[in-house]
Amino acid sequence: MAEKRGSSITKIAFLCLFITTTMMFVLSSRGRPGLFDHKTMPAEKLFTVFNNGDSQTSNQSNAESSNGSNRAILANSEKQRVEEGGFQVSCNGNLKEPLKIFLYDLDPEFHFGLLDWKPQGNSVWPDIRTKIPSYPGGLNSQHSIEYWLTLDLLASEFSENPSSREAIRVKNSSEADLIFVPFFSSLSYNRYSKLSPHQKKSKNWELQEKLVKFVMGQKEWKISGGRNHVVLAHHPNSMLNARMQLWPAIFILSDFGRYPLNVANLDKDVIAPYKHVIKSYVNDSSDFDSRKTLLYFQGAIYRKNGGFARQELYYLLKDEKDVHFSFGSVQRNGIRQASQGMHSSKFCLNIAGDTPSSNRLFDAIASHCVPVIISDEIELPYEDILDYTEFCIFIRTSDAVKKGFLINRIRSITKDKWTQMWEKLKQVEPLFEFQYPSKEGDAVQMIWQSLSHKVSSVKMKINKSKRYSRLVPRKRRGLRTRTK
Repeated sequence: MAEKRGSSITKIAFLCLFITTTMMFVLSSRGRPGLFDHKTMPAEKLFTVFNNGDSQTSNQSNAESSNGSNRAILANSEKQRVEEGGFQVSCNGNLKEPLKIFLYDLDPEFHFGLLDWKPQGNSVWPDIRTKIPSYPGGLNSQHSIEYWLTLDLLASEFSENPSSREAIRVKNSSEADLIFVPFFSSLSYNRYSKLSPHQKKSKNWELQEKLVKFVMGQKEWKISGGRNHVVLAHHPNSMLNARMQLWPAIFILSDFGRYPLNVANLDKDVIAPYKHVIKSYVNDSSDFDSRKTLLYFQGAIYRKNGGFARQELYYLLKDEKDVHFSFGSVQRNGIRQASQGMHSSKFCLNIAGDTPSSNRLFDAIASHCVPVIISDEIELPYEDILDYTEFCIFIRTSDAVKKGFLINRIRSITKDKWTQMWEKLKQVEPLFEFQYPSKEGDAVQMIWQSLSHKVSSVKMKINKSKRYSRLVPRKRRGLRTRTK
C-alpha cells in the first residue's frame, strides 16, 4: 500500500511540475516575438480571381490545386484587404507559374482552315498580330471554346510578361505540363457533319479519323498513353467517333450527358461554360421592382430524353400572370427577344433538355437574371471554386413537376435575398466571358486553371505506368542444380 501511495504522489508531483513549467514558458513567450508570433506562422492562403481589377476570394480548401501549386495567385491573408460581400482584394501575392502547353502543329484543315483561313508560306497558324480569323456567330459561337483557347496559346508567344499568364506555349513537349490538340471539333460538327451527295462519310467523320491516326501516332501520346493530352469536344455531338478512341485524354466538355462514365468523368475531365449568345447587361441599373417578369423561359418546349420536364412545366406555368413561358428560337429576332426578356425578369429557368446543360444558364448569368436550375445531372464549370448556391436556385426535377411547388418556391424568395443574388451575379459574370485578348479571371483563364488542377493526377498516372515499362521480358529460367 505504501508503495502504491508513493507512486501516486510521485505522478502527481511530476504533473504539477509539468503544468507549472508550461505556464511559465507561455507567459515568458508573450514578450518574445520569435515564439508563437502569428507573423511567423504560415498564414491561411486565399484563392484570388481577378475581375477587371476586382477579385474574388475563397478559402483555399475549396480551391486548392491538386498538384499542390494553384495556378491562381496564392496570397497571404495578412496582406489582403477584403471588402465584405464583394471581390475587392488588395494583395501582395506570389508570382504564379504558368501552365506549360505543347501545341500540336496540326494541318489548318483541323482548326483555322475550318474558318476558311488560307495559310501563307510554311506556317500552319495565322499571324494573329495582323489579322485574326473571325468565328461565326449565332448558335455556332456557344461552343467556340477551342477557338478562344487556341488564340490564347498563340498570343502567349508575344506576351511581354509570360509569368502573368495562366498558360504559355512551349516548343519542347518534354517541358510541357499538357499537350493541346487544336481540333475545332464543335465547328467541324456544325458545318460538316451532314453527308454531301455521293459521300459515304461526312467531312467531320473523316477529320476525326485523320485526327485519331495523327495523335495516336505521336511519341507524346505513346509516352503518356494520352493521359496528358487535352481534347476539346464541347458540342455534345462533336467527336462522336474519336472520343471512343481518345478517351484517356482530358476532355473539355459542356456536360457528360452523352458519355459513358468510363470515357468521361470529373476525375479526369473539365467542364467549361458555353459562350453566352445574348448580349451582356452592361451598366445594369435595374432592381427587384423594375424587373416586372417573375420567371422567364423561352426555348424549345418539347424535348426528348431528359427534357420531359419542360412540357410538364409549360402546362403548370403557362397561366401564371407574371410568368413568361413560351416557345422560342434564334429565328425571327429570337436572340434579341430573349435578351429583352431576361433583362426584365427576376428569375430565369434553366431546364434540362436533350442534355443536362444548355447555353440558357450562361445567358441568364450575363443578364443578371437569377438562374433557376432544374437539371439533376448537370455539372457546372469551376464548381471547385464557385458556390453556385450564392447566385442560383436549384430544384430537383421530381419536385419541380409537382403542382404549385416551383411557383411557390420562387414567390417565397424575398426582395433582399434576390438582391443579394443579383449582386453576386454581377460579380461572377466576368468569369464566364470569352474574349481576345484574354484577361485575368475571364473564362479562358478559368479553363486553364481548371486544367492545371488535373496536372498532378496526370503526372502520377504517367509515372506509375512506367514502373515496369523499362524491364525487358526474358525467358524465365529455373534454379540450376549442380549435376554430377
